[in-house]
Formats: sequence, C-alpha cells, structure tokens
Amino acid sequence: MENHITAARIADILTVKGIAFEHKRMFGGDCFMVDDKMLAGTYKGGIMARVDPAEELELTRRPGASAMVHGGRAMSGFLMIEAEGFERDHDLNFWIEKCLEFNPKAKSSKKK
Repeated sequence: MENHITAARIADILTVKGIAFEHKRMFGGDCFMVDDKMLAGTYKGGIMARVDPAEELELTRRPGASAMVHGGRAMSGFLMIEAEGFERDHDLNFWIEKCLEFNPKAKSSKKK
C-alpha cells in the first residue's frame, strides 16, 4: 500500500476521533505527532507504530507485525507493521488505538 494513501487513512482516523495531531515528513515517510510525541508513521510501505514496550511481544503475534529494527538493533517500543496487518480499516484502527493508549506514557523527544 502506498505511503500517501496510508498517511491519509491515519489522518482520517485521528480526525474522526477528534485527536489533535501534527503531520511531519520524517524517515522518508509521514510521521504523526500527538502531544509533541511520535504516535505512528508510514515507513517503507508499512507503518511504524509506537506502542507500550510491555506489549511488544504479544503484539508481534498479530499478522504483519514485527520488532522495528534500525541500524541493526531492535527499537524498544516501536513495531513495523507490513501492509497485510493494516489493509482492513478495522486493523489500522486497532494499531492507531494501541499507539494512542501508549502516547500519554511516551517520552517526548521535543528539544528543550
């Protein structure tokens, strides 16, 4: 699935939920920020989801989900979801909801 279509779907979900977000171009894709923290983004045809690290193992059992690896090492709290895991609206909603659940606990990367 193309990044811009996926980005539009994510933006639609957040808009319908009434979530204030910032849309940025990052990592060669589209990043969605909520409360100055990365929520999720499009990445290499999939989505990068920021989730509770305590739920990572369980969540990687879902179709298309795996640990996010960058620079040869796994990034705690980030999952890569391939298209098969979010093609259906129900599945994309699941992932965005998981990201929104963790967002209040996530650390902001905003520069002081």
